[in-house]
Amino acid sequence: MIVRTLGRWISKTIPIGICAIWMTAFLFPRIAIAGETELAQGLERLTSSSLADVGQAIETLVAEGSPEALEILNALNESHLVVDGEKQVFIAVDGEMKPARPGSTAAPSGRTQPIKMNNVLRRSLDSSLSRLRLSTDDIAIRLTAAEQLTMRPSPEVAELLRARMEQETDPRVLAFLRLGVARADIEGADVDRQRAAADYLGTVSDVSMKDPLARLASEGDPEVRDMAAWALARVERRVFRVNLLANTLYGLSLASVLLLAALGLAITFGLMGVINMAHGEMLMIGAYSTYVVQGLFLRHAPGWLGAYLIVSIPVAFIVSGAVGVALERTVIRRLYGRPLETLLATWGLSLILIQTVRSIFGAQNVSVAVPDWLSGGWTLMPTLVVPYTRIAVLVFTAIVVTFVWLVLARTSLGLRVRAVTQNREMAAAMGIATHRVDMWTFGLGSGVAGLGGVALSQLGNVGPELGQQHIIDSFMVVVLGGVGSLFGTVVGAVSLGVANKFLEPSAGAVLGKILILGLLILFIQWKPSGLFALKGRSVEN
Repeated sequence: MIVRTLGRWISKTIPIGICAIWMTAFLFPRIAIAGETELAQGLERLTSSSLADVGQAIETLVAEGSPEALEILNALNESHLVVDGEKQVFIAVDGEMKPARPGSTAAPSGRTQPIKMNNVLRRSLDSSLSRLRLSTDDIAIRLTAAEQLTMRPSPEVAELLRARMEQETDPRVLAFLRLGVARADIEGADVDRQRAAADYLGTVSDVSMKDPLARLASEGDPEVRDMAAWALARVERRVFRVNLLANTLYGLSLASVLLLAALGLAITFGLMGVINMAHGEMLMIGAYSTYVVQGLFLRHAPGWLGAYLIVSIPVAFIVSGAVGVALERTVIRRLYGRPLETLLATWGLSLILIQTVRSIFGAQNVSVAVPDWLSGGWTLMPTLVVPYTRIAVLVFTAIVVTFVWLVLARTSLGLRVRAVTQNREMAAAMGIATHRVDMWTFGLGSGVAGLGGVALSQLGNVGPELGQQHIIDSFMVVVLGGVGSLFGTVVGAVSLGVANKFLEPSAGAVLGKILILGLLILFIQWKPSGLFALKGRSVEN
């Protein structure tokens, strides 16, 4: 009995073992070799001078679909795939050559050159890469691929996304897949799919689909019109909210620039009654100080280049303040009480400063690079991205305004400035050296303008005419807010900045400024002292 049972067990086990040994020793290696052969064939065809062979190589690598194939295709798409003199393929990574074939340790032989491609192959490669990326295990890669495919809807892309939707588990990727399908279906001829697409687009309120929905709402199939009209109404409401938020944010950004330009002018104009037409050039000096500091970092400390902007802040303040003190000591102090002569003299000083900068740095604009930590933007909505530089300027402006308020309200210099502003003769009778207060206040106002130049250098190019672009707007802010009033300057800058951004889309940039100027003239006729007039014994209330 035992012998019989043992015989049966052996008769069943041995064939299974033989089968397992055969699969391990014969079948699995063949499968691995087949995959490796497809990868090798694809790499070999990539080195061909025929574009048709390169196209077949791309198809072979896409069909192979391994992580190694995806890495090769990514390198090809980014022009990092090269071939050497012996037809060996390498991936150029950070100046080094990595063999494209897994397991290879070969080094490039002879001169390397990039794989030949044309526009047709690039489009095919881009589409193939998107399909491959949609099937990877990395959620971030799938999310990027889905977002890219959603931006270029077509019937073929829609079918690809529809097939992937059945397998996708991540809700963020799934949302992009559905949006891409809806974008493609809304342009198609299938009525049922158009209706479903309009229904979905109404729930997500995709702003970019406003025109197709409007066309369907007026010319589409009767069964689709009502759904398209409903979706269009929701999209238009979203467009209104987006425009409102965008205009407000960019209005505040413009207001911050105006405030930095006008803050120092409000201090000197309110204290000394000097119409300083050279104040804009203090902005220019601050911006060029930033440019010089950047150059010093590039030359002597390239590893610390990201910190140049922080160092530029005190440098610009000191340089601009020193220039302001020099101008006040040499020219402006001799013209107090003569506003017309002061205006002409400071206008001449502005021309001298502009020409000096042209002689040193040239007449062409110079570029100040944005540090890496300020690159990019904050995505509030799919159609609204606020650059980090704009956000940084807003924060920087708030810090500068706080700094000026602390100086004027919490220091002995600020006490003397307020005393001289309210009644110069009485302050002099109390023993305050009014001329010294004038000097330091003019230096403070010029230094603050230099800080404005640091901010402006991050929003555009720096040139000799930088100050001339902001001087008129600065005077408008000071006059609107009230001469000598710090709070009035803030309110005036915000009012003009936001109003300008709301008028520009409908009236245009030039007509918008004309309208604002006209409204400001009417306002001054009604309230000549501005919104918040500085009160004192020497000021008519």
